[in-house]
Amino acid sequence: MAAILVGNWWALAIRGVIAILYAVIAFFWPGITVLALVLLFGAYALVDGIFALVAASRLAHVHGRSGPLLLEGVLDIIIALICFVWPATAIVALVYLIAIWAILSGIALIVAGMALLRLTSELMVILGGVLSILLGIILFIHPAAGVVVFSWWIGIYALLFGIAMLAAAFRIRYHPI
Repeated sequence: MAAILVGNWWALAIRGVIAILYAVIAFFWPGITVLALVLLFGAYALVDGIFALVAASRLAHVHGRSGPLLLEGVLDIIIALICFVWPATAIVALVYLIAIWAILSGIALIVAGMALLRLTSELMVILGGVLSILLGIILFIHPAAGVVVFSWWIGIYALLFGIAMLAAAFRIRYHPI
């Protein structure tokens, strides 16, 4: 496998360049980045829903019962339609879901931190809980900020991945096979 990578070092370089270009798009056009992710998820949900409906149909012919698979297929297709017809709504729903998670996990951290505070004088767990709640509140007040930050995190990953691939490509370029 290593010999194949060395012989095709240019493929790693191309992957690196594409990842860096993707990072630039994610940083400068976060809305487009998140929209593409929502549409891709919608495509996945549609295909998954169709396969679930096919499986439900086949299961119904054999065993007569296929309720859970039928429900999954229908829900997948509804989610796909929402992603395609109202992508902005799907994006905002994701941000609100993250906001709810942040608030609930923040409350749990504060409760755990208070229990820990009785044993030690450690306040950092409580601080983490407060920060999580603040994040949730900010996302509820400014959901667009959540979309931008989500895109930036993806961009940071893509940039670091691209740099790693380019570095690997040029380090192995002249390595003897």
